[in-house]
Amino acid sequence: MKKIGVVGLTDGWSSEILADACRKLTGFRLLIDMDRAVLDLDRGTVFYGGQDLSELDALIVKKIAPQYSPDVLDRLEMLRFLELKGLPIFSKPSSILKLIDRLSCTVALRAGGLPMPATVITEDVDEALAAVGRFGRAVFKPLYSTKARGMEVIAAGPEARLRIEAFQNGGNKVIYLQKMLPPLERDLGVTFMGGQYLATYARKSGGTSWNTTTSAGGKYEPYEPSQEIVELARKAQSLFDMAFTCVDVAETAQGPIVFEVSAFGGFRGLLDACGIDAAEAYARYVLERI
Repeated sequence: MKKIGVVGLTDGWSSEILADACRKLTGFRLLIDMDRAVLDLDRGTVFYGGQDLSELDALIVKKIAPQYSPDVLDRLEMLRFLELKGLPIFSKPSSILKLIDRLSCTVALRAGGLPMPATVITEDVDEALAAVGRFGRAVFKPLYSTKARGMEVIAAGPEARLRIEAFQNGGNKVIYLQKMLPPLERDLGVTFMGGQYLATYARKSGGTSWNTTTSAGGKYEPYEPSQEIVELARKAQSLFDMAFTCVDVAETAQGPIVFEVSAFGGFRGLLDACGIDAAEAYARYVLERI
């Protein structure tokens, strides 16, 4: 019997169904909340609830924390210790680390030649204000967030400076802003497992928000992308060596562009829109490689 641990969140939907899928296929179930893990460097161990994680056959990292923050990087470093000791981990912590920080992901994507919205990063409010003036409207994004949490749309005008200062004083010393696109009817989640294309789902706008996230009323729908979109997403995810991931893509009048590559992928969209049980597929994928 292979022992596969799942790093995730107790009561988190995707974490629980992935742990269930591992139990279904192996008879072993262990869901690991990283806030209770202990790294002991003298002993060379990482323990969770009495289980030495290095004695497992593999780990799957589904979620690392309820919300992104710099603390997440420390949790990943604990897992990277196990990776360096040779434990198979899907996806590798060293790969996930490149995606948690939005700026790190953006730099890799742009250096890799991927089309993205015009983006400016600065700590200078005057420079941020000038960028908003050029763009007309911009989306200000925290460096650590998912599903549009903490994002704000700021338009050029008399209130722009005060809003930018408030955004920075709200814990965003480094200001990351992107030119706002015309309203999108939908954006796409293009998913890959082991670098192989799996399926695509669309997040259709609920019509009440500037973004298409489900928390803002967006709905998952099936979608058949063009080969151009699949190849663009394939190139984007190839920069990060992820076992399972989702590439966020938008279709614009100038062609498809990439927003980001996900650190953990989206099970819900695949299930609701495509009828794919990504949890069991992922567990099988891991079993075939250990």
